[in-house]
Amino acid sequence: MEPANAAAVRFGHLTLATRDVAATSAFFQATLGFAPIQQPGNIDPVARWLRIAPQQELHLIGVDDFEPSNFEREYGRHVAFCYPGSQFGELKERLSEHGAEIIAPLRETPFERFFFRDPNGYIFEIVDSENA
Repeated sequence: MEPANAAAVRFGHLTLATRDVAATSAFFQATLGFAPIQQPGNIDPVARWLRIAPQQELHLIGVDDFEPSNFEREYGRHVAFCYPGSQFGELKERLSEHGAEIIAPLRETPFERFFFRDPNGYIFEIVDSENA
């Protein structure tokens, strides 16, 4: 049974720490096509906000002593995005060219997917949006 307010809940934004906000912002713009957006004036200037999709954002925050978690992995913490499977080859190339490590999944699924580690050490899953 769904809670009464289930229709009102949606994903808004994800905040990631990074030592190099500019480089991380450039990585996501060049690889996944996220677009920079204006951030409010009450935020530390060492930050960038990117639009993932309408009303969905990625907030990048500069943290000088940032270290990736040991829990970043398929069976741990990761973020999943949907992307057309027919374009996986091109996406993997772009990711690799910008310093990402492509990681094969540990288990089979009825749809195509792959993982990548970004230059910060975060793990992302890309799921075939055409066949998932």
